[in-house]
Amino acid sequence: MPTAYVIGLGKSGNAAARLLKREGWQVTVSDRGLSDSLLQQQQELMAEGITVKLGDTFDPTATQPDRIVVSPGVPWDLPALIQARQMGIETLGEMELAWQHLREIPWVAVTGTNGKTTTTALTAAIFQAAGHRAPAFGNIGYAACEVALLEDRPDWAIAEISSYQIEASASLAPQIALWTTFTPDHLNRHHTLENYFAIKAHLVSQAEYQIFNGDDPYLQAVGQRGQFPVREDAWWVSVNGKENLVGDPLLGFYIEDGWVRTAKELLLPVNLFKMPGAHNRQNLLMAIAAARLAGIEKGAITHAVATFPGVPHRLERIGTWQGIEWINDSKATNYDAAVVGLASVKAPAILIAGGEAKAGEDTAWIAMICEKAAAVLLIGSAAPTFAQRLETVGYTSYEIVETLEAAVPRSLDLAKQYQAVTVLLSPACASFDQYANFEQRGDHFRQLCQQLMG
Repeated sequence: MPTAYVIGLGKSGNAAARLLKREGWQVTVSDRGLSDSLLQQQQELMAEGITVKLGDTFDPTATQPDRIVVSPGVPWDLPALIQARQMGIETLGEMELAWQHLREIPWVAVTGTNGKTTTTALTAAIFQAAGHRAPAFGNIGYAACEVALLEDRPDWAIAEISSYQIEASASLAPQIALWTTFTPDHLNRHHTLENYFAIKAHLVSQAEYQIFNGDDPYLQAVGQRGQFPVREDAWWVSVNGKENLVGDPLLGFYIEDGWVRTAKELLLPVNLFKMPGAHNRQNLLMAIAAARLAGIEKGAITHAVATFPGVPHRLERIGTWQGIEWINDSKATNYDAAVVGLASVKAPAILIAGGEAKAGEDTAWIAMICEKAAAVLLIGSAAPTFAQRLETVGYTSYEIVETLEAAVPRSLDLAKQYQAVTVLLSPACASFDQYANFEQRGDHFRQLCQQLMG
Protein backbone atom coordinates (compact mmCIF):
# COMPACT_ATOMS: atom_id res chain seq x y z
CA MET A 1 0.00 0.00 0.00
CA PRO A 2 1.47 3.42 -0.94
CA THR A 3 2.17 5.75 1.98
CA ALA A 4 1.15 9.41 2.23
CA TYR A 5 2.20 11.98 4.81
CA VAL A 6 -0.07 15.01 5.39
CA ILE A 7 1.58 17.97 7.13
CA GLY A 8 -0.78 20.16 9.10
CA LEU A 9 -4.14 19.35 10.67
CA GLY A 10 -7.15 21.64 10.53
CA LYS A 11 -9.88 21.59 7.90
CA SER A 12 -7.57 21.22 4.89
CA GLY A 13 -5.33 18.57 6.43
CA ASN A 14 -8.27 16.51 7.66
CA ALA A 15 -9.95 16.58 4.26
CA ALA A 16 -6.73 15.67 2.45
CA ALA A 17 -6.15 12.73 4.83
CA ARG A 18 -9.68 11.40 4.32
CA LEU A 19 -9.46 11.75 0.54
CA LEU A 20 -6.15 9.88 0.43
CA LYS A 21 -7.52 7.18 2.73
CA ARG A 22 -10.54 6.73 0.45
CA GLU A 23 -8.18 6.37 -2.52
CA GLY A 24 -6.29 3.50 -0.85
CA TRP A 25 -3.30 5.26 0.70
CA GLN A 26 -1.83 4.47 4.09
CA VAL A 27 -2.05 7.93 5.66
CA THR A 28 -0.12 9.65 8.45
CA VAL A 29 -0.93 13.21 9.53
CA SER A 30 1.70 15.31 11.30
CA ASP A 31 1.21 18.54 13.27
CA ARG A 32 3.52 20.42 15.62
CA GLY A 33 0.65 21.47 17.88
CA LEU A 34 -0.80 19.80 20.96
CA SER A 35 -4.00 21.78 21.59
CA ASP A 36 -7.27 20.31 22.81
CA SER A 37 -8.77 20.90 19.36
CA LEU A 38 -5.95 18.94 17.71
CA LEU A 39 -6.32 16.11 20.24
CA GLN A 40 -10.00 15.84 19.34
CA GLN A 41 -9.18 15.79 15.62
CA GLN A 42 -6.56 13.13 16.31
CA GLN A 43 -9.16 10.87 17.97
CA GLU A 44 -11.60 11.30 15.07
CA LEU A 45 -9.02 10.48 12.39
CA MET A 46 -7.50 7.57 14.32
CA ALA A 47 -11.00 6.04 14.52
CA GLU A 48 -11.02 6.13 10.70
CA GLY A 49 -7.70 4.30 10.45
CA ILE A 50 -5.54 7.37 9.89
CA THR A 51 -2.37 7.76 11.99
CA VAL A 52 -1.96 11.19 13.61
CA LYS A 53 1.30 12.42 15.17
CA LEU A 54 0.98 15.54 17.34
CA GLY A 55 3.94 17.54 18.60
CA ASP A 56 5.74 16.16 15.57
CA THR A 57 8.43 17.68 13.37
CA PHE A 58 8.42 16.10 9.91
CA ASP A 59 11.68 14.42 8.83
CA PRO A 60 11.60 13.02 5.28
CA THR A 61 14.67 10.85 5.81
CA ALA A 62 13.04 9.07 8.76
CA THR A 63 9.63 8.51 7.16
CA GLN A 64 10.34 8.42 3.39
CA PRO A 65 6.67 8.41 2.29
CA ASP A 66 5.63 8.00 -1.35
CA ARG A 67 3.72 11.28 -1.27
CA ILE A 68 3.59 14.41 0.92
CA VAL A 69 0.54 16.68 1.02
CA VAL A 70 0.96 20.13 2.58
CA SER A 71 -1.78 22.20 4.26
CA PRO A 72 -1.94 25.88 3.14
CA GLY A 73 -0.49 27.26 6.37
CA VAL A 74 2.74 25.24 6.07
CA PRO A 75 5.56 27.18 4.34
CA TRP A 76 6.48 25.65 0.98
CA ASP A 77 10.15 26.50 1.58
CA LEU A 78 10.31 24.62 4.88
CA PRO A 79 13.75 22.93 4.94
CA ALA A 80 12.17 19.48 5.40
CA LEU A 81 9.99 20.02 2.31
CA ILE A 82 12.92 21.26 0.24
CA GLN A 83 14.83 18.16 1.30
CA ALA A 84 11.87 15.92 0.42
CA ARG A 85 11.64 17.37 -3.08
CA GLN A 86 15.39 16.90 -3.51
CA MET A 87 14.90 13.26 -2.51
CA GLY A 88 12.36 12.87 -5.31
CA ILE A 89 9.35 12.49 -3.01
CA GLU A 90 6.16 13.74 -4.68
CA THR A 91 5.19 16.86 -2.73
CA LEU A 92 2.01 18.83 -3.37
CA GLY A 93 -0.46 21.14 -1.69
CA GLU A 94 -3.96 20.25 -0.54
CA MET A 95 -5.41 22.39 -3.36
CA GLU A 96 -3.37 20.48 -5.96
CA LEU A 97 -4.63 17.17 -4.53
CA ALA A 98 -8.21 18.40 -4.91
CA TRP A 99 -7.46 19.53 -8.49
CA GLN A 100 -6.22 16.05 -9.37
CA HIS A 101 -9.61 14.66 -8.32
CA LEU A 102 -11.76 17.45 -9.81
CA ARG A 103 -9.92 18.41 -12.98
CA GLU A 104 -12.63 16.96 -15.23
CA ILE A 105 -15.01 19.79 -14.17
CA PRO A 106 -14.41 23.47 -15.02
CA TRP A 107 -12.85 25.69 -12.36
CA VAL A 108 -13.21 29.39 -11.65
CA ALA A 109 -10.10 30.42 -9.71
CA VAL A 110 -10.08 33.75 -7.85
CA THR A 111 -6.75 35.14 -6.69
CA GLY A 112 -5.39 38.56 -5.72
CA THR A 113 -4.24 40.40 -2.61
CA ASN A 114 -7.65 41.77 -1.61
CA GLY A 115 -11.20 41.24 -2.84
CA LYS A 116 -10.92 37.46 -3.26
CA THR A 117 -13.55 36.42 -0.73
CA THR A 118 -16.33 38.75 -1.86
CA THR A 119 -15.64 37.96 -5.52
CA THR A 120 -15.63 34.21 -4.87
CA ALA A 121 -18.81 34.28 -2.79
CA LEU A 122 -20.67 36.40 -5.35
CA THR A 123 -19.45 34.24 -8.24
CA ALA A 124 -20.66 31.10 -6.49
CA ALA A 125 -24.02 32.76 -5.72
CA ILE A 126 -24.49 33.62 -9.41
CA PHE A 127 -23.60 30.13 -10.62
CA GLN A 128 -25.92 28.62 -8.02
CA ALA A 129 -28.74 30.98 -9.05
CA ALA A 130 -28.33 29.57 -12.56
CA GLY A 131 -28.97 26.08 -11.19
CA HIS A 132 -25.38 24.83 -11.06
CA ARG A 133 -23.85 22.85 -8.21
CA ALA A 134 -21.02 25.31 -7.66
CA PRO A 135 -19.58 25.28 -4.13
CA ALA A 136 -17.24 28.03 -3.00
CA PHE A 137 -14.09 26.62 -1.42
CA GLY A 138 -10.41 27.17 -0.66
CA ASN A 139 -10.06 30.16 1.63
CA ILE A 140 -13.86 30.33 1.88
CA GLY A 141 -16.48 27.71 2.65
CA TYR A 142 -15.23 24.17 2.09
CA ALA A 143 -11.62 23.05 2.11
CA ALA A 144 -10.67 22.03 -1.43
CA CYS A 145 -10.47 18.31 -0.64
CA GLU A 146 -13.86 18.47 1.09
CA VAL A 147 -15.34 19.27 -2.32
CA ALA A 148 -13.52 16.28 -3.81
CA LEU A 149 -15.14 14.13 -1.10
CA LEU A 150 -18.71 15.27 -1.85
CA GLU A 151 -21.05 12.55 -3.10
CA ASP A 152 -22.70 14.94 -5.58
CA ARG A 153 -20.02 16.05 -8.01
CA PRO A 154 -20.04 19.80 -8.64
CA ASP A 155 -20.83 21.25 -12.06
CA TRP A 156 -18.32 24.06 -11.44
CA ALA A 157 -15.57 24.49 -8.87
CA ILE A 158 -15.44 28.08 -7.52
CA ALA A 159 -12.12 28.42 -5.71
CA GLU A 160 -10.58 31.26 -3.73
CA ILE A 161 -6.86 30.53 -4.02
CA SER A 162 -4.15 32.30 -2.05
CA SER A 163 -0.50 32.54 -2.98
CA TYR A 164 0.20 29.90 -0.32
CA GLN A 165 -2.00 27.44 -2.18
CA ILE A 166 -0.79 28.36 -5.67
CA GLU A 167 2.88 27.77 -4.94
CA ALA A 168 2.10 24.17 -3.97
CA SER A 169 -0.26 23.57 -6.95
CA ALA A 170 1.91 23.42 -10.04
CA SER A 171 -0.55 21.87 -12.49
CA LEU A 172 -3.78 23.63 -11.52
CA ALA A 173 -5.29 25.06 -14.73
CA PRO A 174 -8.69 26.73 -14.28
CA GLN A 175 -11.07 27.44 -17.12
CA ILE A 176 -11.50 31.01 -15.81
CA ALA A 177 -8.99 32.88 -13.62
CA LEU A 178 -9.78 36.20 -11.93
CA TRP A 179 -7.06 38.48 -10.56
CA THR A 180 -8.65 41.02 -8.21
CA THR A 181 -5.83 43.26 -6.93
CA PHE A 182 -2.09 43.23 -6.35
CA THR A 183 -0.31 45.01 -3.51
CA PRO A 184 2.50 43.96 -1.15
CA ASP A 185 1.44 41.22 1.28
CA HIS A 186 2.79 37.96 2.75
CA LEU A 187 6.36 39.19 2.14
CA ASN A 188 7.46 37.45 5.33
CA ARG A 189 6.71 34.21 3.45
CA HIS A 190 7.45 35.11 -0.19
CA HIS A 191 10.36 37.50 0.57
CA THR A 192 10.06 39.74 -2.52
CA LEU A 193 7.21 41.44 -4.38
CA GLU A 194 8.47 39.87 -7.61
CA ASN A 195 8.23 36.37 -6.17
CA TYR A 196 4.75 37.06 -4.81
CA PHE A 197 3.65 38.31 -8.25
CA ALA A 198 5.20 35.35 -10.08
CA ILE A 199 3.30 32.87 -7.89
CA LYS A 200 -0.07 34.42 -8.74
CA ALA A 201 0.91 34.88 -12.39
CA HIS A 202 1.64 31.15 -12.68
CA LEU A 203 -1.98 30.28 -11.90
CA VAL A 204 -3.49 32.92 -14.18
CA SER A 205 -1.19 31.99 -17.07
CA GLN A 206 -2.67 28.48 -17.13
CA ALA A 207 -6.31 29.59 -17.44
CA GLU A 208 -8.36 29.40 -20.63
CA TYR A 209 -9.98 32.77 -19.82
CA GLN A 210 -8.21 35.55 -17.91
CA ILE A 211 -10.08 38.38 -16.13
CA PHE A 212 -8.15 41.29 -14.61
CA ASN A 213 -9.19 44.28 -12.49
CA GLY A 214 -8.19 47.20 -14.70
CA ASP A 215 -8.67 49.68 -11.85
CA ASP A 216 -5.78 48.17 -9.90
CA PRO A 217 -2.70 50.32 -10.67
CA TYR A 218 -0.20 47.45 -10.64
CA LEU A 219 -2.28 45.14 -12.84
CA GLN A 220 -3.16 48.02 -15.15
CA ALA A 221 0.55 48.80 -15.68
CA VAL A 222 1.32 45.13 -16.36
CA GLY A 223 -1.50 44.98 -18.90
CA GLN A 224 -0.49 48.17 -20.67
CA ARG A 225 3.04 46.84 -21.05
CA GLY A 226 1.75 43.47 -22.25
CA GLN A 227 3.76 41.66 -19.59
CA PHE A 228 3.38 38.05 -18.48
CA PRO A 229 0.88 36.62 -17.69
CA VAL A 230 -1.50 38.95 -19.58
CA ARG A 231 -2.55 37.60 -22.98
CA GLU A 232 -4.03 39.60 -25.86
CA ASP A 233 -7.39 37.88 -25.34
CA ALA A 234 -7.56 38.76 -21.63
CA TRP A 235 -10.76 40.36 -20.32
CA TRP A 236 -10.64 43.52 -18.22
CA VAL A 237 -13.11 45.27 -15.90
CA SER A 238 -13.36 48.91 -14.81
CA VAL A 239 -15.82 50.84 -12.67
CA ASN A 240 -14.72 54.02 -14.51
CA GLY A 241 -16.21 53.40 -17.94
CA LYS A 242 -15.14 51.96 -21.26
CA GLU A 243 -12.37 54.52 -21.77
CA ASN A 244 -10.50 53.14 -18.78
CA LEU A 245 -10.40 49.54 -19.97
CA VAL A 246 -7.01 48.01 -20.71
CA GLY A 247 -6.74 46.36 -24.11
CA ASP A 248 -9.59 45.68 -26.55
CA PRO A 249 -12.82 47.45 -25.39
CA LEU A 250 -14.79 44.51 -26.81
CA LEU A 251 -13.13 42.33 -24.13
CA GLY A 252 -14.35 44.38 -21.20
CA PHE A 253 -17.03 44.77 -18.54
CA TYR A 254 -17.55 48.26 -17.16
CA ILE A 255 -19.94 50.66 -15.45
CA GLU A 256 -21.44 53.52 -17.43
CA ASP A 257 -24.47 55.71 -16.63
CA GLY A 258 -25.31 53.50 -13.66
CA TRP A 259 -25.29 50.23 -15.62
CA VAL A 260 -23.01 47.21 -15.66
CA ARG A 261 -22.43 46.54 -19.32
CA THR A 262 -20.17 45.42 -22.13
CA ALA A 263 -19.70 47.16 -25.47
CA LYS A 264 -22.54 45.02 -26.83
CA GLU A 265 -25.11 44.71 -24.03
CA LEU A 266 -26.57 46.24 -20.88
CA LEU A 267 -26.50 43.74 -18.02
CA LEU A 268 -28.00 45.25 -14.86
CA PRO A 269 -28.31 48.50 -12.88
CA VAL A 270 -25.34 48.78 -10.54
CA ASN A 271 -27.57 49.97 -7.67
CA LEU A 272 -29.01 46.45 -7.39
CA PHE A 273 -25.77 45.56 -5.60
CA LYS A 274 -25.96 46.62 -1.95
CA MET A 275 -22.33 46.32 -0.82
CA PRO A 276 -20.66 49.75 -0.46
CA GLY A 277 -17.45 51.01 -2.05
CA ALA A 278 -15.80 51.17 -5.46
CA HIS A 279 -13.76 48.07 -4.58
CA ASN A 280 -16.97 46.06 -4.24
CA ARG A 281 -18.17 47.30 -7.62
CA GLN A 282 -14.88 45.96 -9.02
CA ASN A 283 -15.61 42.62 -7.35
CA LEU A 284 -19.12 42.74 -8.85
CA LEU A 285 -17.77 43.29 -12.36
CA MET A 286 -15.31 40.41 -12.06
CA ALA A 287 -17.97 37.98 -10.86
CA ILE A 288 -20.34 39.02 -13.65
CA ALA A 289 -17.55 38.67 -16.23
CA ALA A 290 -16.85 35.11 -15.04
CA ALA A 291 -20.54 34.25 -15.20
CA ARG A 292 -21.01 35.59 -18.71
CA LEU A 293 -17.89 33.81 -19.96
CA ALA A 294 -19.39 30.63 -18.48
CA GLY A 295 -22.59 31.21 -20.46
CA ILE A 296 -24.86 32.18 -17.54
CA GLU A 297 -27.97 34.15 -18.50
CA LYS A 298 -28.63 37.73 -17.38
CA GLY A 299 -31.70 36.78 -15.33
CA ALA A 300 -29.75 34.51 -12.98
CA ILE A 301 -27.00 37.11 -12.63
CA THR A 302 -29.50 39.86 -11.80
CA HIS A 303 -31.29 37.74 -9.19
CA ALA A 304 -28.05 36.70 -7.47
CA VAL A 305 -26.67 40.24 -7.39
CA ALA A 306 -29.89 41.74 -6.03
CA THR A 307 -30.13 39.19 -3.20
CA PHE A 308 -26.43 38.87 -2.32
CA PRO A 309 -26.03 39.48 1.45
CA GLY A 310 -22.28 40.16 1.49
CA VAL A 311 -19.69 38.11 3.36
CA PRO A 312 -18.92 37.91 7.08
CA HIS A 313 -15.95 39.94 8.37
CA ARG A 314 -15.69 42.18 5.26
CA LEU A 315 -17.52 45.46 5.95
CA GLU A 316 -20.16 43.34 7.68
CA ARG A 317 -22.87 45.53 9.20
CA ILE A 318 -23.61 44.30 12.72
CA GLY A 319 -26.30 46.87 13.43
CA THR A 320 -27.13 50.48 14.22
CA TRP A 321 -27.47 51.48 17.88
CA GLN A 322 -27.71 54.92 19.47
CA GLY A 323 -27.33 56.38 15.98
CA ILE A 324 -23.97 54.62 15.45
CA GLU A 325 -23.33 51.98 12.79
CA TRP A 326 -21.15 49.07 13.99
CA ILE A 327 -19.12 47.38 11.24
CA ASN A 328 -16.93 44.26 11.33
CA ASP A 329 -14.06 44.39 8.84
CA SER A 330 -11.85 41.80 10.56
CA LYS A 331 -10.79 40.41 7.18
CA ALA A 332 -8.81 43.62 6.55
CA THR A 333 -5.51 41.99 7.53
CA ASN A 334 -3.20 44.37 5.65
CA TYR A 335 -2.88 48.13 5.10
CA ASP A 336 -4.45 48.18 1.64
CA ALA A 337 -7.56 46.30 2.77
CA ALA A 338 -7.84 48.61 5.78
CA VAL A 339 -7.63 51.70 3.54
CA VAL A 340 -10.54 50.34 1.51
CA GLY A 341 -12.50 49.55 4.67
CA LEU A 342 -12.12 53.01 6.19
CA ALA A 343 -12.76 54.72 2.85
CA SER A 344 -16.07 52.85 2.51
CA VAL A 345 -17.74 53.94 5.78
CA LYS A 346 -19.37 57.16 6.86
CA ALA A 347 -17.25 59.68 8.78
CA PRO A 348 -16.47 60.63 11.43
CA ALA A 349 -15.57 57.10 12.51
CA ILE A 350 -14.05 55.44 15.56
CA LEU A 351 -11.47 52.96 14.23
CA ILE A 352 -10.34 49.84 16.09
CA ALA A 353 -7.03 48.61 14.64
CA GLY A 354 -4.07 46.43 15.52
CA GLY A 355 -3.09 42.82 15.97
CA GLU A 356 0.00 41.12 14.58
CA ALA A 357 1.61 43.63 12.21
CA LYS A 358 2.62 42.74 8.66
CA ALA A 359 5.31 44.21 6.46
CA GLY A 360 3.92 46.76 4.03
CA GLU A 361 3.51 50.42 3.10
CA ASP A 362 1.20 52.22 5.53
CA THR A 363 1.23 55.79 4.14
CA ALA A 364 -2.20 55.65 2.47
CA TRP A 365 -3.71 54.03 5.56
CA ILE A 366 -2.32 56.72 7.88
CA ALA A 367 -3.63 59.41 5.52
CA MET A 368 -7.09 57.81 5.51
CA ILE A 369 -7.07 57.73 9.33
CA CYS A 370 -6.28 61.44 9.43
CA GLU A 371 -9.12 62.11 6.99
CA LYS A 372 -11.91 59.95 8.42
CA ALA A 373 -11.15 58.71 11.96
CA ALA A 374 -12.17 60.89 14.91
CA ALA A 375 -10.25 58.52 17.19
CA VAL A 376 -8.34 55.24 16.98
CA LEU A 377 -8.34 52.44 19.55
CA LEU A 378 -5.28 50.21 19.28
CA ILE A 379 -5.24 46.52 20.19
CA GLY A 380 -2.76 43.64 20.03
CA SER A 381 0.99 43.46 19.70
CA ALA A 382 1.13 46.17 17.00
CA ALA A 383 -0.45 48.81 19.27
CA PRO A 384 2.76 50.52 20.52
CA THR A 385 4.24 50.61 16.99
CA PHE A 386 1.03 52.03 15.51
CA ALA A 387 0.88 54.63 18.29
CA GLN A 388 4.39 55.83 17.47
CA ARG A 389 3.52 55.93 13.76
CA LEU A 390 0.44 58.08 14.40
CA GLU A 391 2.52 60.42 16.58
CA THR A 392 4.96 60.99 13.70
CA VAL A 393 2.18 62.56 11.60
CA GLY A 394 0.77 64.57 14.51
CA TYR A 395 -2.30 62.37 15.06
CA THR A 396 -2.82 62.16 18.82
CA SER A 397 -6.45 61.06 19.12
CA TYR A 398 -5.57 57.44 19.84
CA GLU A 399 -5.63 55.14 22.86
CA ILE A 400 -3.91 51.80 23.47
CA VAL A 401 -6.63 49.53 24.88
CA GLU A 402 -4.97 46.17 24.07
CA THR A 403 -8.11 44.01 23.68
CA LEU A 404 -11.47 44.02 21.93
CA GLU A 405 -13.16 43.60 25.33
CA ALA A 406 -11.81 47.04 26.24
CA ALA A 407 -12.18 48.56 22.77
CA VAL A 408 -15.89 47.99 22.18
CA PRO A 409 -17.32 49.83 25.24
CA ARG A 410 -14.68 52.55 24.91
CA SER A 411 -15.63 53.07 21.27
CA LEU A 412 -19.19 53.92 22.37
CA ASP A 413 -17.86 56.57 24.77
CA LEU A 414 -15.68 58.09 22.06
CA ALA A 415 -18.44 57.97 19.44
CA LYS A 416 -20.64 60.05 21.76
CA GLN A 417 -17.76 62.41 22.53
CA TYR A 418 -16.89 63.04 18.88
CA GLN A 419 -20.43 62.60 17.47
CA ALA A 420 -19.10 59.74 15.32
CA VAL A 421 -21.55 57.82 13.15
CA THR A 422 -19.48 54.64 12.67
CA VAL A 423 -17.49 52.23 14.82
CA LEU A 424 -15.27 50.15 12.55
CA LEU A 425 -13.07 47.16 13.35
CA SER A 426 -10.57 47.19 10.47
CA PRO A 427 -7.32 45.93 11.98
CA ALA A 428 -4.73 46.26 9.15
CA CYS A 429 -3.08 43.30 10.88
CA ALA A 430 -3.11 39.54 11.12
CA SER A 431 -4.94 38.10 14.12
CA PHE A 432 -2.51 35.48 15.35
CA ASP A 433 -1.27 37.38 18.42
CA GLN A 434 -4.68 37.05 20.09
CA TYR A 435 -6.88 34.82 17.89
CA ALA A 436 -6.65 31.65 15.80
CA ASN A 437 -7.74 33.52 12.66
CA PHE A 438 -9.50 36.67 11.48
CA GLU A 439 -12.88 34.88 11.61
CA GLN A 440 -12.54 34.24 15.34
CA ARG A 441 -11.56 37.88 15.87
CA GLY A 442 -14.56 39.10 13.87
CA ASP A 443 -16.93 36.72 15.65
CA HIS A 444 -15.68 38.03 19.00
CA PHE A 445 -16.18 41.64 17.91
CA ARG A 446 -19.72 40.87 16.72
CA GLN A 447 -20.51 39.13 20.01
CA LEU A 448 -19.19 42.07 22.06
CA CYS A 449 -21.18 44.57 19.97
CA GLN A 450 -24.38 42.57 20.35
CA GLN A 451 -23.84 42.36 24.12
CA LEU A 452 -23.34 46.13 24.24
CA MET A 453 -26.57 46.64 22.30
CA GLY A 454 -28.39 44.51 24.85
